[in-house]
Formats: sequence, structure tokens, C-alpha cells
Amino acid sequence: MQILLVDDEVALTEPLTQVLEREGYQVDVANDGTQGLAIAQAGHYQLLILDWLMPGDISGLEICRRLRAQDKTVPVLFLTAKDTLDDRVLGLDAGADDYLVKPFELRELLARVRALLRRSATVTAPVTERLQINDLSLDRENRLAYRGDRTIELSEKETDLLAYLIQHPNQVLTHQQIHQHLWQGDTPPSSNVLPALVRLLRRKIEPPPEAPLIHTVYGKGYRCGL
Repeated sequence: MQILLVDDEVALTEPLTQVLEREGYQVDVANDGTQGLAIAQAGHYQLLILDWLMPGDISGLEICRRLRAQDKTVPVLFLTAKDTLDDRVLGLDAGADDYLVKPFELRELLARVRALLRRSATVTAPVTERLQINDLSLDRENRLAYRGDRTIELSEKETDLLAYLIQHPNQVLTHQQIHQHLWQGDTPPSSNVLPALVRLLRRKIEPPPEAPLIHTVYGKGYRCGL
């Protein structure tokens, strides 16, 4: 189960991510609304956990409104210090499925997460969505990428890596983040495995004269986008 957590409080997102991952969930994190909206629109998540108020122009409330306007039905759980009846009504009218006031007990959060995931699992699965970035699309279920008039067959790890990069457009993903995502729970591979995997993927999706999509950020990791 994939969960997207969007909150600007690192002191909250780090321990909450650890708790959710211990429960067996796969968690991606965004620390501002603009990034959170982009990731939510690009990815395929079973649950979004959104902070209501965040710095910048896009709040958790706005993320929810925009996703619902695009007919995205992913369950949304709000975390917020707003606790008046009017606030709760406003959040639910924006399309939220549940609402938890800060500070909260982790046991209650996990119970609400389980309830929302059970509820969404009863709904018929939608047609497989393609992930998209620039002129490249990815059919994750069938391990196929499409660019121009080319259909590109991918291995399981190539598919997982490309999906992870697409879900974080123009964001630098560190080597550690990618290792944890691709080999979660497994023995970490040797240090040259990830660069080799990236080289193989690049050969497939961006042979000359195609524009590069995967960029190396030396000493840090990789970024996806033109």
C-alpha cells in the first residue's frame, strides 16, 4: 500500500513515516504543497495524508480540492490544528474522507489509516493509470514505457526506479532514498548496482537524439525531468 504524506513539519513527518513503514506501508513524503500536489498527480497512491496549512500558495485543502476537480478518488486524511465545526465542514466539503486534529495519538491515526484503506479496497479497481513526465509515459503494471512512437520493455527494477523518479518530478532523490525504495527489507546491493541500473534505463528511454530525462546530481543522486 502506497501512502503520500504531505506536511511541512519535518519533526512530524520523519517519525510518522517510520511508524507507517513499520506497519508495512510504503511512504513518500513532500514538505510543501506545490511538491505534494505534483507528486499526488503523478503517482498512484492508496491514501493521502495532508496537513491543512502549509507555507506557500498551495495548502493541503487546496491539494484536495484540485484532485477532486480532476476526478481523483484517492482517500484523503487531513491532519490539522483546526478543530471548529466550520473547519471540519470546510474540509469534508473540499473532498476529505477523514479528519484528525493535532496533537493526536498514533494508535488513532493508524486505526483511521486502516479504515480508509479497507473502505477504498472495496471499490472496483480503476483502469491502470499511466505515469507521465514530459513525452514519456509508463504503464507500471505491464512494465512498458512509451516515448514517441516507441514501446519500451522494462525489467521489474527498471520499472520501479522509473516510476519512483516520475512520481517526484524535478526533485533530487538521494542514493539512500532510492536504495530504501527499491530494496526495502532486502539486503542492500553493492554501491555500483544503482548506477548500473540507471545506465541501463537511460539506454532504453533516452537514446540519441532523444532528450535526456534522468539527470545525475553528482554527490547526491538523480533527478527526472527535462
